[in-house]
Amino acid sequence: MRPDFGARAARYDELRPLDEDWWELYGALVRLGDLRGRRVLDIGAGTGAFAAALGEREACRVWGVEPAPEMLETATAKALRGVRFKLGRAEQLPFKDGWFERATMRLVVHLVDRPRAFAEARRVLGADGRLAIATFDPAHFDAYWLNRFFPSLEQIDRSRFPTPEALDRELLEAGFAAVEIRRLSQRAELDREAALAKVRGRHISTFDLIDEAEYAAGLARAERELPPRVQVALEWVCAVATKR
Repeated sequence: MRPDFGARAARYDELRPLDEDWWELYGALVRLGDLRGRRVLDIGAGTGAFAAALGEREACRVWGVEPAPEMLETATAKALRGVRFKLGRAEQLPFKDGWFERATMRLVVHLVDRPRAFAEARRVLGADGRLAIATFDPAHFDAYWLNRFFPSLEQIDRSRFPTPEALDRELLEAGFAAVEIRRLSQRAELDREAALAKVRGRHISTFDLIDEAEYAAGLARAERELPPRVQVALEWVCAVATKR
């Protein structure tokens, strides 16, 4: 089974808004990846928020590549000058060798064939190019706020997301010369209705990978048991791989 991002496109930005945590992670990737003013490829661009921010705030020339046509349509509708999008997959990028100075993958590496995707990212980067990645640390799944409602969620996501050690190894095996790993911890709070809206809208792709009976039971329990305020912990791994 693969997550259906086409079905999420219409409400994706509503259910996953650009809040303070989003912008903090954005800033970390810009700094670590040295993205400002660069020619950047955003791999797995989704609805285009990250690519748009790079173009508007960092004076980057950006291409975004996205495999879901519905997500691509949303991204294209919000495209600014200097930001363009193409339909394509991380494992077969529709660009020439050495075309970009930087590439980014934000919450993407758990969705792709990583050896092929990392090799492709390296191929399209020029000399001294960098690939900047943001993904969840395994610690993120220790106390995720949805675990108690959906029992299989934690195991599924632990199997999808690489550990920092695996990420480092896979990037080096793809031919990158050096990898730098940083961690970022965030804390947030959701009100009950916002939290329920996320669950009802299946805001994370893992909901596509659990069976309908578990989803229905978990939603019913969340509707009964969620408190007025929900504490959320986000644990990130940021990795920058350099091509030399």
